[in-house]
Amino acid sequence: MEHDMRHGGPFDRGRADNYYARPFAPHYWTGGTGKGLYIGTDGMTEDEIAAYAAGWADNEESGAEKDWG
Repeated sequence: MEHDMRHGGPFDRGRADNYYARPFAPHYWTGGTGKGLYIGTDGMTEDEIAAYAAGWADNEESGAEKDWG
């Protein structure tokens, strides 16, 4: 399945949350990260939640994580 890769979209936010070791909490921004409307899990479609989860899994598989040291 192909996902919308735009900055702030569900796939992007899933990847970023995993990278920064934030909790799994599906969401996205309508106008890019931190811009437009914040859409949380309650306002997301099943496909959008699946895209967030796919982004999370994609980053998890890559092993990329923020070095806080």
